[in-house]
Order: sequence, then C-alpha cells, then structure tokens
Amino acid sequence: MRNTLGAIAAGAVLLLGGCVVGPNYRRPVVTAPPVSRGQAAAETASLADLPWWEVFRNGTLRELVRTAIANNNDLRVAVRRVEQARLYRVQTHSEYLPGVGYQVGMSGGQNESLGNPAGSSGERRGTIAVGLGATWEADVWGRIRRLNEYSLAGYLASEQARRGVLLSLVSGVAQAYFELLELDLRLEIARRNVVSFEGILKIFQERLEAGTASRLDSTRAEAALATTAATIPELERQIAIKENEIHLLLGSAPGGIARQGTLLQETLPPDVPAGIPSQLLERRPDVLRAEMAVRASNAQIGLATAAFFPKIGLTALLGRVSSPLADFTAGRTNVWSGAATALGPIYAGRSLQAQKQQAIAAWEQARIEYEQTVLAAFRDVSNALITREKLEAVRQRQMESVRAYQDAVEVSTQRYLAGKSGYFEVLEAQQQLVPAEYALAQTELDRRLVIVQLYQALGGGWQLGDAEWSAAPPGGAAPPPPAPKKP
Repeated sequence: MRNTLGAIAAGAVLLLGGCVVGPNYRRPVVTAPPVSRGQAAAETASLADLPWWEVFRNGTLRELVRTAIANNNDLRVAVRRVEQARLYRVQTHSEYLPGVGYQVGMSGGQNESLGNPAGSSGERRGTIAVGLGATWEADVWGRIRRLNEYSLAGYLASEQARRGVLLSLVSGVAQAYFELLELDLRLEIARRNVVSFEGILKIFQERLEAGTASRLDSTRAEAALATTAATIPELERQIAIKENEIHLLLGSAPGGIARQGTLLQETLPPDVPAGIPSQLLERRPDVLRAEMAVRASNAQIGLATAAFFPKIGLTALLGRVSSPLADFTAGRTNVWSGAATALGPIYAGRSLQAQKQQAIAAWEQARIEYEQTVLAAFRDVSNALITREKLEAVRQRQMESVRAYQDAVEVSTQRYLAGKSGYFEVLEAQQQLVPAEYALAQTELDRRLVIVQLYQALGGGWQLGDAEWSAAPPGGAAPPPPAPKKP
C-alpha cells in the first residue's frame, strides 16, 4: 500500500512539472504617436494625474459628485459584477486543490445492496457504507493554469469596467451640472430680452397713440415679444428635466438642484497638459479592459488546446462497507483504494479542431478591438485638445459679435426715436442679438465641457484608490491659508 501511494505521489510531482499548452500572452503591439495632435510638445505631467476635485473646484459640484459615487445605481451594479468575477476567480483557483467528499449509505432488504440489486441467496440483510473520497486533477498540460489566466483576466476586466463607470459618472455629473448652468444663463438672456422687447413695444405704442407710427409697428413688436417670451417656459422645462437627470445620476428622486455661482463664474484651468500618448495604454479604463479581453481570449486558446490531451487524475477512498450491519466494526469491512486515471479523446468529429479555431478567431477579434480602442483613445484626446484651442478663437469672435449687435440695438433705437429709420431696423437688430447671445452661451458651455471630456479621455484619476474616489474634501472647503513667514 505504501509503495503504491508513494508511486502515485511521485508521479503527481512529475506531472506537475508538465508544460503549459497554448500561446503565452503578449500585449498587442500598437504604435503610439510621440505627441497628440493639438499638443505642442510631449509633457510628462498630465491632467489625468489630478484627482477629480482639483479639476472641478465648484463646491456644489463636489458635493453632487460625492453623492453620486455613494448612491449611483450603475456604479453599484458595476461593483457587484466585480464581486461576481472575483468569486469566479476563487472557484477556478480551487481546482488546483484536491476535492474531498464523504459518502454515507444505509439500506435493508432482500437481494440488494445500498438500494441496488445484488444476489445474496435470497437473504434479508442490512448494508452500511461510510467513506471519504478525494479526487485531484494533475495539471499536466496547463488546463487549470489557463483557466485561472482566463478568470483573472475577467476579474481585471470587470475592475476596469467599474473604474470606467466611476470615471464616466464623475464626468457625467460635471457635464450635466455645467449644462444646467448654461440653461440658467439662457434663461437669464431670454428674460433680459423680454424686458428689452417690452421697452421697444412701449415706444411703438406711445408713437402709435401720438399718431406718428402705424399699427404695423406695434403688432410686429408684440409678435417679437411673444416669440421671445415663449422661450422662457421652454427653458424652464429643460431646466427641470436636466435637474431630474442629475438626480438620476445621484440615485435619488427628481427634485431641484442647488447652484453655486453662474456658468461664467466657473474658472477654467490655465493649463491642461495631456501627457505622453503612450500613457493612455496604462490609464484609460476602456483600453485596459480591451487588453484584458485579449488576454482572456489568449487563455481560451490554451484551454481549447488542452482539450486534445488526456486529463490525468488521482483518486483515493477510505471507509467501511458492511453487510450485514453487525460486521461494521470488524476489521475485514475496511475499504481503501488509490488510483490514477487518464481520460482523453480519441475521435470527436473535428469538434475539438473547430473549438480551437473558434478560440483563435475570438483572439483575433479581441486584438483588433483592442487596437481600435487604442486608436479611439488617441482620437478622443486629440479632439479635445483641438476643440479647446479653437473654442478660444470662436469665443473671441462671438463676443465681438454680441457687442456689435448690442451697439446696433442702441443705435437703431436712437435713430427710430429721431425719425431717421423705421421700426424694422430696430426689431431686426434686437432679433439678431438674441441668437448671438445664445451662441456665446453655448460656446462658454463648450469651453468647460471640453475640460471634462479631456479629463475623461486621458483616464483621469487613474492613481486614485477606491476609497480616495469618494474621499474628496467637503464641497465648501477652502484651501488652508499659507503659513506666516518667520521673521
């Protein structure tokens, strides 16, 4: 017995040193540009190195983000997916260890044993069996190792998916809040223009009563006033919808949202370094997740290859079997065994070849998707950098346009009062001012949103641990004053 078990153990040790079938993983080669398009030169620092609360300094926005991180349902779902992947990883890792189980059986009858037919010369008797069994698969070809590679890649992919949801959540709350402030600005513009149109209408009515103007002047002014006033309830509707959208991100019921300041009071960072493009491969959650998909597909090739080889297993049994029951304590009822098994395919009708080719095709698909994700990351950063640069020129021209239209409204009104122009000149100038102010408001919003987009495109907050994401300073906290200099 000792010689048999020793031989089995020695064989197991030799089998453990077996090879691992299938290709070893290597990250797909992607050539990164030295600098991003729209970037003057490569920079070692990056906006992504900053925690989100240093990028979005509005106190109210900070509190909204903190609440969203604590309560957002999409993030909670992502966390549960990570937990599922972690537990699957535990399951696959357990295959390295032997499985131990027990069996207890007791029966009584005629010509039977433990409920199964068995000849016993027609005797009626009882049977009892108690045993411990152990099974273990020797990972000769690396099937279990490839399975653990696959589960690890899935776990890491779920972690990156959760981090991607976290980054998208922070960016989404910031974007929605800035859009809410932009709607507030549009509402302010609309109300201001309603007051302006009311003034023009009053002038027309006074001249109509004095007999120096026609009814056409006042009716056109009334129409312009009504058209502008109609935008106020529409903007109020959009504001309420945007507030409800933010509450959905916060994981709370619809309601109002507090504001701190206005859109134009939101300061922009003077510098937004983009870092080195190749760093995106280590920071962007979607890129890292796509890489883990390649790694998992690579392990699947190993699993498909291992299916061609036999599974080498060891089993052991120790217990007692007695029939009749009275002999259970007798030494002759002892049961033990040790065995080695090999189970493998001989003919499967090209099924195994098809499985392997399918795994290879899945790996090629994952590799192409990884390359596409990397290219999309380079594009996102470049788009944000170019947009930020061009928006400055757009804003400058739009400010000039708004100032010119404001002057035109003032001059045309004075000319109308002096009898040097007709009503159409006044209304036209005022009507051209409104869309110009709206366009400037949109540009002001875009200038802030592009910072949000760049932070997300760069994989912002990549150095933050899980606890640090929600450990931002309080929303209303101000930086500490500098220490007094020693005399």
